[in-house]
Amino acid sequence: MDASTTVALNDGVETPRLGLGVFQVGPDEAAAAVRTALQAGYRMVDTASVYGNEKGVGRGIAESGVAREDVVVVTKVWNDDQGYDATLRAFDASAAALGLDYVDQYLIHWPRPRLGLYPQTWRALCRLRDEGRVRSIGVSNFEPEHIERLIAETGVAPAVNQVELHPGLHQGRIRAFHADHGIVTQAWSPLGRGQGFLSHRAVAAVAEAHGRTPAQVVLRWHLQLGVVPLPKSVTPERIRGNLDVFGFELDAAEMDLLTDIGDGYRVGPDPSLLFDVS
Repeated sequence: MDASTTVALNDGVETPRLGLGVFQVGPDEAAAAVRTALQAGYRMVDTASVYGNEKGVGRGIAESGVAREDVVVVTKVWNDDQGYDATLRAFDASAAALGLDYVDQYLIHWPRPRLGLYPQTWRALCRLRDEGRVRSIGVSNFEPEHIERLIAETGVAPAVNQVELHPGLHQGRIRAFHADHGIVTQAWSPLGRGQGFLSHRAVAAVAEAHGRTPAQVVLRWHLQLGVVPLPKSVTPERIRGNLDVFGFELDAAEMDLLTDIGDGYRVGPDPSLLFDVS
């Protein structure tokens, strides 16, 4: 990746416009996938403490031959570790598992507003950033009202919010909120987690027109929406193919075709309804 494939966060840090996700990938597979991805040109890897594969991710980075400072590592504090002191301990555990002195992006995995701890957790993230142990801080699965509370209580807006986003759920309301607050939208399950979006007739038609795979077309759609997709794969050919999305462009009609597939079909929990994911 070069400068044309990065985006500036609201804290001034540049971050890649596409990364590798490793949700539900075992440690050994994660190590192999991360190694393959970095050697193919990826420069961002997204994991989380609850994934149980931070050690594998760290091993893959070490084995890739890519300099640590060239890799953006994203991980997240899990729900059971929320609260100021607990978050600091959780970060220490994640950094140790990854084998890293610092993490590039540290996120709150879910808001869990019923417990009311996420503002304390956010203050811990601010401290970690101020101490230089984290470069950028953000959230995941947060609704606008949760982010507004963080800003109101701390004056600090997240650099990123990682949410479910794919052709069945284009998250227009949240993306507009993010744009108003300088927050970068990251997408988990950008390909829809095997729910048939890649075989949709609109995706197939656009893919055929460009001589591209359905996955490449969907990832290109994300990029042109201004979203940072984090596709998961452990297959070397797919890992490499998912990165090859910077050499073509969808026109306005094609973008509309993919956006019009629908909005509201979730493959994961709805943060606005499931307020206490544990």
